[in-house]
Amino acid sequence: MNTTETIESRVRRFAHGVPPGEEGEACAAVRDLLEALEEGRVRAATPHDGRWTVHEWVKLGILLAFRVGRIAPLPDAGPLSFADKDTLPTRRVPEGVRIVPGGSALRAGTFLGTGVVVMPPAYVNVGAWIGPGTLIDSHALVGSCAQIGARCHVSAGAQVGGVLEPVGELPVIVEDDVLVGGNAGLYEGVLVRRRAVLAAGVILTRSTPLYDLVHGTVHVANPQGVLEVPAGAVVVMGSRPARGEYARAAGLHVATPLIVKYRDRATDARAALEQALRP
Repeated sequence: MNTTETIESRVRRFAHGVPPGEEGEACAAVRDLLEALEEGRVRAATPHDGRWTVHEWVKLGILLAFRVGRIAPLPDAGPLSFADKDTLPTRRVPEGVRIVPGGSALRAGTFLGTGVVVMPPAYVNVGAWIGPGTLIDSHALVGSCAQIGARCHVSAGAQVGGVLEPVGELPVIVEDDVLVGGNAGLYEGVLVRRRAVLAAGVILTRSTPLYDLVHGTVHVANPQGVLEVPAGAVVVMGSRPARGEYARAAGLHVATPLIVKYRDRATDARAALEQALRP
């Protein structure tokens, strides 16, 4: 088994191009990286004492997969047929995970912890990490390198965006025990701390100000370009008056996410995952 250091050194060797005649070695490095990602030995970002570290070489390896891959037919699925980069096929379902029939796809290089449930149709892209007991609901997207913790619920139609470039940028991260409501969208530069609840339709990016009505503060992206949703925050969509004379005259407002409370027992009861759904 290749060590993480070995895989990293092989990936970095091809970071700025693949010399002629070394395409096979580059593809082998990609295969080893994707295998390590699927087994959870490697992650695009890792936590330590509340801080997250980006492993840019993992993203370099995923980009290498696109660079060296050839468009080729993929194994047919019943009456359907597909063609994609031959370095990034769909992956087999790991033991202890439920992938309900109906059109979901897991790309190679994804990690799914024991007890994960994926409802159809949903899509989990390369480099994503999904913790044990998490539910990915219908029409949900987990983007490239997104990190989702344990016992989360990503509701129907929710979008957890992916980040491959720039390689040093923090991917979208959702920590443990978070509820992401239906049709919510989390995009570049968003870090949702544990036990937060995002109501249906909440949209967050690094450029979105998040108003905390409980503490009378505004959360904005830090100097590293990361917008943090505090642990246990309950976020809903609201509005604020748009700026400018014309906006005032026309009575225009801008949609704005608001922290209306912090998680309590009543919120816990509403956000609880039904254990009967688990494998």
